[in-house]
Amino acid sequence: MARIVMKFGGTSMAGTERIRRVANIVRRQQAAGHEVAVVVSAMAGETDRLVGFCREANALYDPAEYDVVVAAGEQITSGLLAMTLQAMGCKARSWLGWQVPIKTDSAHAKARIEDFDPGALVASMAAGEIAVIPGFQGISPEGRVTTLGRGGSDTSAVAVAAAVKADRCDIYTDVDGVYTTDPRIVAKARKLPNVTYEEMLELASVGSKVLQTRSVSLAMKERVRVQVLSSFIDDDAPLADELPGTMIVSDEELEGLDMERQLITGIAADKNEAKITLTRIADRPGAVAAIFGPLAAANINVDMIIQNIAKDKGETDVTFTVPQADLERSQALLEGQKDDIGFFRMITDSKVSKISVVGVGMRSHAGIAATMFKTLADRGINIQAISTSEIKVSVLIDADETELAVRVLHTAYGLDAD
Repeated sequence: MARIVMKFGGTSMAGTERIRRVANIVRRQQAAGHEVAVVVSAMAGETDRLVGFCREANALYDPAEYDVVVAAGEQITSGLLAMTLQAMGCKARSWLGWQVPIKTDSAHAKARIEDFDPGALVASMAAGEIAVIPGFQGISPEGRVTTLGRGGSDTSAVAVAAAVKADRCDIYTDVDGVYTTDPRIVAKARKLPNVTYEEMLELASVGSKVLQTRSVSLAMKERVRVQVLSSFIDDDAPLADELPGTMIVSDEELEGLDMERQLITGIAADKNEAKITLTRIADRPGAVAAIFGPLAAANINVDMIIQNIAKDKGETDVTFTVPQADLERSQALLEGQKDDIGFFRMITDSKVSKISVVGVGMRSHAGIAATMFKTLADRGINIQAISTSEIKVSVLIDADETELAVRVLHTAYGLDAD
């Protein structure tokens, strides 16, 4: 008997028929003799609908009240799934974030899990009860509802798996694994049987929609084995124990599974970026800190950064990217600090896209970046910014050229399926 945490995304929970299908998958897993906990997302599109209400109410909404609103989506699906399981004859109950409790910090809309007492959950599972937990939500030290950021249900699932010491965390999505790129963009994309934590972390951080970045980071830290599967399977399909999804594991485990690997694991695209340029900033110590200090204090993540220095005038232009959802807040913060920063003009562009190639093979092979730059240049795609890590190269391009860039790079790196 194993202890398994199962997580179902929004498309899997979109309506009563799909919830019934999910309940059947969960019921069969428990019937096989496993202890089961389930983490659920809100129905597909529901969180966007709730966010829309927040923006209509107040464009610069209070993040604490935002959390109260958007946490409702997962609460609904957890209750509905528990009811459906009960109708199938299963013992099941829902546990809200504050009931577990999942304790977080006070960074509303981007909270981080600080403590997790699994005692009640473990006792419930050991007694044969299926624990149904709404993903994405927790409780702050002040007793307020918090949410973990978009895609936070993945992080919730991994946190539950780590806390209850699960043998595996199965993430059910609308795809049957992790692909070399989005199959909706490239028809010849290939499913990967195994991916390292590090590669998945990079893919998630640069736009792959399969898993939230923080969930992969937590899985790597806690050594939680994660499997990505599809929930859109027939009622008589094999159980997750036998169903070949994509297993996300450590480097050490992967060495025993796959001796010969591609240099590039995958290509990701992210259209949720926005570019900000501040012009004619004085070239002096502390000028850049005055820009990024307020953004960091507001929990706004900055990605690509470019600084151009005009030696003859002693001035510099600084360009950087932030999440598109944080663009308005970033503008407001920077305008409020204009005198301290001393910039002349702020230029923003929300129609940009970040394209990234990822693979551990970059550590030992030269020319990966050169291939990327030449391939894009040959198709007339202009690069606006570049950032790199040990196993990743990312470029910022015009959003209208996203799909073309992904397709030509997928072919250039030999990732197309035969």
